[in-house]
Amino acid sequence: MSIIRNERLADAGLEKIKWVKEHMPVLSELANDFSRSKPFSGLRVAICLHLEAKTAYMALVIKEAGADVTITGSNPLSTQDEIAAALVKEGVEVFAWHNATLQEYDEHVYRTAATAPHLIIDDGGDLITLIHKNFPKSLAQVYGGAEETTTGLIRLRAMEKNGVLAFPVMAVNDGLCKYLFDNRYGTGQSVWDGMMRATNLVVAGKNVVIIGYGWCGRGVAMRAEGLGGRVIVCEVDPVKALEAHMDGHQVMPLTKASAIGDIFITVTGCNNVITGEHFAAMKDRAILANAGHFDIEIDKRTLSCAGEGPRRVRPNVDEYVFPGGKRIYLLSEGRLVNLAAADGHPAEIMDMSFGLQVLSLQYLLKNKGTLGNKVIAMPHELDRQVALLKLKGLQLEIDHLSIEQKEYMESWELEGHEA
Repeated sequence: MSIIRNERLADAGLEKIKWVKEHMPVLSELANDFSRSKPFSGLRVAICLHLEAKTAYMALVIKEAGADVTITGSNPLSTQDEIAAALVKEGVEVFAWHNATLQEYDEHVYRTAATAPHLIIDDGGDLITLIHKNFPKSLAQVYGGAEETTTGLIRLRAMEKNGVLAFPVMAVNDGLCKYLFDNRYGTGQSVWDGMMRATNLVVAGKNVVIIGYGWCGRGVAMRAEGLGGRVIVCEVDPVKALEAHMDGHQVMPLTKASAIGDIFITVTGCNNVITGEHFAAMKDRAILANAGHFDIEIDKRTLSCAGEGPRRVRPNVDEYVFPGGKRIYLLSEGRLVNLAAADGHPAEIMDMSFGLQVLSLQYLLKNKGTLGNKVIAMPHELDRQVALLKLKGLQLEIDHLSIEQKEYMESWELEGHEA
């Protein structure tokens, strides 16, 4: 039986799902196909993702494909109670509610894992690791999983390296139609959506410190620059640091950037990125936000000890007052600011990521028993399929190689010019 906050919110949630459906042509095309073929008939699918409207639509597509679907949230602050209620009304089992305590969150994930799924969609690796630790007898029947995030893949590759990963996992996060769009354009837009909703402050003219210059960091920096911010990038990877420099951003260590930054955004997937020495150097009214998966990038414990607080001064804005009166503001309790303080990535962007998720489940099913217990690179044909479906939905046409051109591109013997 589902565990949600308020089933009476279902109609409001269904309206939200209806809205995103109109902007997710890839999933809608797959839904049309799967409603006839029912590829997941008789299978149990467990999902641990940010529980909002776009995720809900994907869950309903998988249910339409014949699966028994159970879902939980991957972040206590990103779960929307009206969406949870809507899914229950549509026949999906849900264990989640907004602002769950850590104990409640763990129970929700545990109950989802306890359904003994055949296929899994995960965000951060919480569900997959829990099944390995607490339900070892269920592992043999799992055909495979699909992981949405960089953080999750780090954990799963460590499991593979240590020889404990018990089934194949698709690296959805590494798919071209995921990181080129979701990580860059999705994170880039939604982080600033959350930032501006939470603070109602201008970005133009401020020093914006982006910590981490992967695809998500690139997107956040790009949009900060477009809003008029002066971007400073902090990196540990020399290649990414050089790329940030060539993209026109200042590059410096965080210890130096701490003294001049107005807004700090962590996008690393690592822990204790902003710590006590950085808090001490920051100026009055510095704003801290996290766009990494877990709330571990900003050292909240040290922040609490060093300053008086937290005191909630606005929704999703906590104030810490240091000796001498300096104030530092932490957004969304250090959790994902784009989902805790806003609605996450745009529907058009998540359409591609969730299209890859659904196709990954189908790929795992078709290839069960042959992939090995490892993290699987995203097959190019799945990226291509999603891209073609997206172009169709956008009513965009592209060119195609002629037979002669294909032969030229595939041969090493053809000369580059005529005699």
